[in-house]
Amino acid sequence: MGKQGSPRCARPTLQNTNSLFRTKDYHIRSSSDSLGASTDPSIGRRILGGDNYWNSKVVLLHGLKDNSGKFTPCKGVYVGKKHTWFRRNVKPIAFMLVLMAFLFLLDSLMVSIFGSINLQGSSPTIPSDAREDDNVVSIHEERPTVQMYGRLLKLASMVLAEKEFKQDSLNFWNEPYHQASKWKPCADKKYRTTPGKPDKSNGYIMVSANGGLNQQRVAICNAVAVASLLNATLVLPKFLYSNVWKDPSQFGDIYQEDYFMRILKDDIDIVKELPPHLKPLDIEAMGTLITDADIVKEAKPDDYITSVLPLLLQNRVVHFLGFGNRLGFDPLPPHLQRLRCKCNFHALKFVLKIQKVGSLLIKRIKKYYAAPRQLDKQLLGDFAPGISPRQHNVARGPSRYLALHLRFEEDMVAYSLCDFGGGDYEKKELKAYREVHFPLLMERLKNSKYGPTFPSRPLPLPVSPVELRKLGRCPLTPEEAALVLAALGFKPETYIYLAASHIYGGSSRMQPFTSLYPNLVTKETLLTSSELAPFKNFSSQLAALDFIACATSDVFAMTDSGSQLSSLVSGFRTYYGDGHAPTLRPNKKRLAAILSENRTIGWNTFECRVRKMIEEGQRVQLRGSGRSIYRQPRCPECMCRS
Repeated sequence: MGKQGSPRCARPTLQNTNSLFRTKDYHIRSSSDSLGASTDPSIGRRILGGDNYWNSKVVLLHGLKDNSGKFTPCKGVYVGKKHTWFRRNVKPIAFMLVLMAFLFLLDSLMVSIFGSINLQGSSPTIPSDAREDDNVVSIHEERPTVQMYGRLLKLASMVLAEKEFKQDSLNFWNEPYHQASKWKPCADKKYRTTPGKPDKSNGYIMVSANGGLNQQRVAICNAVAVASLLNATLVLPKFLYSNVWKDPSQFGDIYQEDYFMRILKDDIDIVKELPPHLKPLDIEAMGTLITDADIVKEAKPDDYITSVLPLLLQNRVVHFLGFGNRLGFDPLPPHLQRLRCKCNFHALKFVLKIQKVGSLLIKRIKKYYAAPRQLDKQLLGDFAPGISPRQHNVARGPSRYLALHLRFEEDMVAYSLCDFGGGDYEKKELKAYREVHFPLLMERLKNSKYGPTFPSRPLPLPVSPVELRKLGRCPLTPEEAALVLAALGFKPETYIYLAASHIYGGSSRMQPFTSLYPNLVTKETLLTSSELAPFKNFSSQLAALDFIACATSDVFAMTDSGSQLSSLVSGFRTYYGDGHAPTLRPNKKRLAAILSENRTIGWNTFECRVRKMIEEGQRVQLRGSGRSIYRQPRCPECMCRS
């Protein structure tokens, strides 16, 4: 069910195809139902000067000619009147023909301009260890536009063109439920029941975190909780160097070290390095090097007390190598749960260099901005934008923007085993990528009777791409993301910030999106090369800029709720948004069912069903048992209800 009081979705209805005007439910039939007909590059252009405008003029003229013959049954009189009518209206007809010729030329010019636009950084992501491998099929060459839902794109284009000059009645810029504003941040609040740090430390905990920015962030917060659990002193975490990311950044390159230590000083002791008498120890030889293989995923506190604490007491130091998702969310004592929230939402502040350039991103998108919010201050510090001067407010530019995390990178696409309409070329390309980067996946596909995805929920092989899509296990394409935004009523002039802009297929995949929403920007298009230079070859620092732009946006839209960036950003917006930071989460399984009717579904029905899906994902709910506290901080240990 959707939001209380929301209307039911109308059932699809037949419409009179002879009517000149569109009825309530839009339908396009005939050849546009086929995939081949949907590859017209003019699909999705704005109606002003586009093919839809041209066709509507032709229909009007045709209707005028047909109706003129119905005034009299006499052919001679009809011919005479016809000549009289032409003599009387020769100037308007000539004017209309000249106007249509002008529009045709304008349309051609627009096609040539938009067709030449390529998103910077839109080339697909290839892990660094394979970028120079000649066996991988090149994906940088130009390829034809891929469309899977050409008919729905046409409908979306027509509807958006009609709404373009109407007053904006869209309500997805705001949180739909007032209860969201009743939850306030309070993880940094002191409680009498909080034990605080012990008088004597049991030893030192070292952590080397792997993965990218967001995986490392989770590892840091979990390490803080484990250090408190074991009454240990935490050595400032280190970040492992990855052959995939090739980012040498360490804690101090991304987060403010002294601030981190000061915020948590009442909870645990933190030092920047081991004391001199422990540095020479061979930790691996001592048996206190603990890898992910030694600790189960989502481990409980008892697992650490029984297996790690004895080593810590004996050797005074333990080293967690590759420490990541190795601490469960339940059951966990309230004070440890609160400490994780305090670490994530209060202690981890980006360094000034990142804050400064992150603020530049926001200022380049928004020409007008109001007083800084708590969310802005936490992420941008003293660089949070102030209130714009009055003369600046009238500048031509958006006062708000939508941030989109589009998880359609090559590794995600290849691993999914889904079909995305690219034909044999795409299948061969993705298969070659899997053979190089996912050899274990290929081995399981050959030898195992269970599916490669979600081992806890195995699927019998072979699993068809059609079945995977029905189950909601396929990444959303840019085309599908655009259709969702169109169904929600976002206008064509909406400014959209695209995070992680290395889209598989490049501009050919993005064309259906940009045809509906041309105002698409990335950090690469908003910042100059000199401004980006300090972050070159530092993928985690670049990811921090995306984090800021997404978290501080007026609306955040994700296409994969399971990604770490989307989870952490949505949690940040919940914690600091004060009920005014909406997040849009599509249910991929439900959306796949809706899109499976793309050949017959009417636009009003499509729109209604998509809106209900999004509204249900925005309900204000307490964190469920076992759910991530970083993504869903609405719980007594993390937030307070006013």
